[in-house]
Amino acid sequence: MAVSEKTSPRAVWWLLATVLVVELMDLLDSTIVNVAGPSLEKSLRSSPVGLQWVIGGYALTLGAGLVLGGRLGDRYGRRPMFLFGLVAFTLASLLCAIAPSIETLITFRLVQGVAGAMMLPQGLGILRDNLAPRDLTKALAIFGPVLGLGGVLGPVLGGALVDWDLFGLGWRLVFLVNVPVGLAALVFAWRLVPRGVGTRTLRVDVVGAVFVAAASALLVLPLNEGQAAGWPLWTWLSLSAAALGYVGFALWQRRVVRLGRDPLVTPALFGKPAFTVGLVAVALFFGGMIGTQLVLTFFLQIGQGFTAGQAGLGNLPVALGTAVGGTISGGLLAAKLGRRVLQAGAIVQLAGVAWLWLALADTTDFTIWRIVPGSAVAGIGSGIVIAAVFNTVLGAVDDDEVGSASGVLSAVQSIGGSVGVAVFSTVFFAGALSGAVTESFRDALVVQAIVIGLFLLISPLFPRRARPDDADLAAGTDATTPADIVDADTTLASAAPASRTAEGSR
Repeated sequence: MAVSEKTSPRAVWWLLATVLVVELMDLLDSTIVNVAGPSLEKSLRSSPVGLQWVIGGYALTLGAGLVLGGRLGDRYGRRPMFLFGLVAFTLASLLCAIAPSIETLITFRLVQGVAGAMMLPQGLGILRDNLAPRDLTKALAIFGPVLGLGGVLGPVLGGALVDWDLFGLGWRLVFLVNVPVGLAALVFAWRLVPRGVGTRTLRVDVVGAVFVAAASALLVLPLNEGQAAGWPLWTWLSLSAAALGYVGFALWQRRVVRLGRDPLVTPALFGKPAFTVGLVAVALFFGGMIGTQLVLTFFLQIGQGFTAGQAGLGNLPVALGTAVGGTISGGLLAAKLGRRVLQAGAIVQLAGVAWLWLALADTTDFTIWRIVPGSAVAGIGSGIVIAAVFNTVLGAVDDDEVGSASGVLSAVQSIGGSVGVAVFSTVFFAGALSGAVTESFRDALVVQAIVIGLFLLISPLFPRRARPDDADLAAGTDATTPADIVDADTTLASAAPASRTAEGSR
């Protein structure tokens, strides 16, 4: 029974507020760490590789655990997994704040990602299970804009906290701020999240989860360590093993189905060329976008001497451009144009990257206004793609596969972001350590242009329309049903982590 049928409408919106606070806590934690990077690196005497692990390690364990976290919620119930994840996330944040060395900080960040993977899939499930259809529709209308606002505020808040340097805590404040917020959210969640019964007969595919986690680690490890180590043989062997691990996961899922058990991911998804190509495209897009915005922060702080707060404000053109692009792409535009809106967004993003590259040919008397136009245009292109990419890729799957496909896409975009952090940081620091900061940033922009080109190259393999009924939607037909509401919830479940990761680079 829905919450709204048992309690007052006020309780329904307090429940929504609680879920939003938890989602925002994770989103803000991802975004504010990036602008704190140089301060953190100096404080803990970390190498660039260590900084890459602090930023990208969280996305790695989050992405590797998202599908498992959703399955555990199905098995044991949304409420206990939500509370467990929230407690673990808050505790991990405290441990990050008091970490005495870069090694311990990386460890706690990895734990924090695991906690997030247990907590985040439950939030939208709780709303779906406990809100009446009318209230759920209103909640979904609020969810996206609030998360987008959190992404804009994240780098600004993070930079302000580092510059504030309360009690000499510096970068530690960006983790410590989660503690009071997490405790308050825990009190409200304990009182407001209804008790539910999980499906105890559901068997969680632990072997499949191990396959994903191991393959993801084997992928990111050499990308983070390869440059500093000189790309020895083990790095290439690790990358090869990662590819084999993902193939092994797909084969294992097929075996699980043949044995009559419950897989983590519906195996039939991997037999759909449009969906598998979509996974590659999502990884390319988010990896390139996140990596580029991260090195933009490095360029401003390391190359131009910006403080963390100034660098946070320097990222606002990208964030605001993304909001504008999302508004342009959302609604009927994506429904009318289908995959063409993705291609248009990528072209606009490429134009912004080219504008940035040309603007930085000479950085004499540099001011932030030199990069504002290119950053804003690139942000608009990113927003156009972000608003449509998940629905477009999900158009390749059947209705009963949407939930599984959304989980896979969320995991891929998160892991893709982690890979982007590793690759673009490697490109940037290859020259920045010798003082060629501007040239290194321009090199990273060239890499981003190549990534966008690859995205455009495979984009014709996307479905023409996000969903078969998009033509009706574009024509103004209102065919909303309870099933459509569930589909909207599932799509937003994938889009929310996407927004989180995308904004996490700013």
